[in-house]
Amino acid sequence: MQNNVQKPAIKEKYQNYLVPFKGQVQKIIRETDDIKTFHVSSDGGKPFIPLPGQLAMLSLPGIGEAMFSVSSQEKRHLEFSIKKTGILTDMLHEISEGQAIGIRGPYGNGFPLEMLKGRDLLFVAGGIGLAPIRSLINHCLGSREDFGKLWLIYGSRTPPDLCFKEEIYELWPSQGMRVDLTVDEGDDSWSGPVGFVPAFLESLAPPTEDKIVIVCGPPLMIRFALQSLDKLGFVPEKIITTLEKRMKCGIGLCGRCNLGSKYVCLDGPVFTVAELGDLPPEL
Repeated sequence: MQNNVQKPAIKEKYQNYLVPFKGQVQKIIRETDDIKTFHVSSDGGKPFIPLPGQLAMLSLPGIGEAMFSVSSQEKRHLEFSIKKTGILTDMLHEISEGQAIGIRGPYGNGFPLEMLKGRDLLFVAGGIGLAPIRSLINHCLGSREDFGKLWLIYGSRTPPDLCFKEEIYELWPSQGMRVDLTVDEGDDSWSGPVGFVPAFLESLAPPTEDKIVIVCGPPLMIRFALQSLDKLGFVPEKIITTLEKRMKCGIGLCGRCNLGSKYVCLDGPVFTVAELGDLPPEL
């Protein structure tokens, strides 16, 4: 698509984020057959302090570099939950604990914490889309007095494909958070609901009063989930999603994140649906 949008200059806050520094993979957790969570630190400490919803560049020398969501911000390390989808992610799945890795960031605006304070929050996620939402959930649980009721509606293709099983089955419910799960296809071990996330969302019919919704997942799931939320009466100003898949260089320099008048790297990747309403339907 041709457009006349002028490419912005690199924001000053990103000037020092262009050179990666050496991190170390402290721990690797297998979440599913094709998703692993990597605990990354630098010299025994956390590389930087991201906001929930921000991203970072990870690199392996001689292989490549890509943008990934920070799935949790712990005291001394960052966590990245990565699905095998190509050459770099395949190689990341082959490394061992202790591996040196390049890291730089953080990038993006993150979730609007001030907007969310004092509100009931509904999280709607599919598959690996729970990773960026996980960072926000952990933040909310760590500052519980700042937020209202928390409710997660989450689904995956099959039961083994559900991520963060300890958290969704035990930890988060034990902390007073409601968790409803669904799968596209059940198996002999599954006795829960079967169905796509948007249809499951409609069947649960969460009330709209004083509630903000955060949606993340595969693009098709997001598209239909937004339609379901509209049917349920949620207004665009109270629905938040992330376009992190459009993040490329992270600083708006390459221009590949351009979407209408926006640069996802600089203006996002987190937007309300109301902000996206004036943008081209290229999501």
